[in-house]
Amino acid sequence: MDMSKRDYYEILGVERSADEAELKKAFRRLAMKYHPDRCPDDPQAQEKFKEAKEAYDVLSDANRRALYDQYGHAAFEAGMGGARGAGFADVGDIFGDIFGDIFGMGGGRGRAQRGADLRYVLELSLEEAVFGTEQTIEIPTHVHCHHCNGTGSADGKQVTCRTCHGHGRVRMQNGIFSIQQTCPHCGGSGRVIEHPCQACHGEGRLEETRRLSVKIPAGIDNGDRIRLTGQGEAGPAGAPPGDMYVDVRVREHPIFHREGNDLYCEVPIRFAQAALGAELTVPTLDGEARISIPPETQTGQQFRLRGRGVRSARNGRVGDLICEVVVETPVRLSREQRELLEAFDATFADSAPEQHTPRSKHWTDGVRRFWSRVAS
Repeated sequence: MDMSKRDYYEILGVERSADEAELKKAFRRLAMKYHPDRCPDDPQAQEKFKEAKEAYDVLSDANRRALYDQYGHAAFEAGMGGARGAGFADVGDIFGDIFGDIFGMGGGRGRAQRGADLRYVLELSLEEAVFGTEQTIEIPTHVHCHHCNGTGSADGKQVTCRTCHGHGRVRMQNGIFSIQQTCPHCGGSGRVIEHPCQACHGEGRLEETRRLSVKIPAGIDNGDRIRLTGQGEAGPAGAPPGDMYVDVRVREHPIFHREGNDLYCEVPIRFAQAALGAELTVPTLDGEARISIPPETQTGQQFRLRGRGVRSARNGRVGDLICEVVVETPVRLSREQRELLEAFDATFADSAPEQHTPRSKHWTDGVRRFWSRVAS
């Protein structure tokens, strides 16, 4: 008995009571991870795949599983008519499922090869995204051939494929492995065209630039995607078309910045307005609004205008417009203006500074405490 061989149940990672479905699921998981086509340059992965397949071949067969449960690996050594002597089980069906998951090789007779999906990046202004619009786009794509109605056949006739004899699938043998895949000659349909259409050369489709009208719902956001079902490339030989995906990109706006359903904008105000208060008119996407700036307003203070943001395209909720105040330092002062500011600033020396600049005092106190800790 070969004591170096691992237990088949341990290899598959299942209990000894596992049923057929659990065995198949376990083998599928290992095959998708270690199959040679997925790990062509990893000898260890290939060995793990062979080990898993051998375990599945035995445990998926009721008779051989019964022998293994009773005698272990010794049941298949010379003289006992084991797995290698009897030949490996045909796992074409399970490989068909697995390869369909990994490589897209599934598909039996009659399964049409759907046309490719298309992707288009559409740039919009913020106003177009918020209020909705309709855009016409042009895309180079494949459309069904008008000469043969997308069949690819000049006479509209098809004959049985000689490669797969109409089954749509062919079996491939590679050493001990036997797998099934879609017939490369007929693409899985089981039938081929003898007299191809001269316009599309039997493909059933032609290259063409299409114009599509795309309706943009109000409230769509940057990064959202619109799916146009059936507006992708036409499939070969009359197969159904794919879909069109329109990815929305919203250009930067000179005034507003969007976050979710809220709009943000900066509102510059003069020093005197911040100190004394003011009534301001601010822009909105649909007009304008008034906000009251209270005395002693600081840079960064925000004012929220309820319901003046964006109405969500998903749930209809409306966001707010948030105005953030920026106190602007005056530039290019005249001599008279400079003298007035100097005189104004001098008045602070005659009074307690903390009464007028509390943030400055708080910062100064913090610096003193910091240096005191450093010095100690």
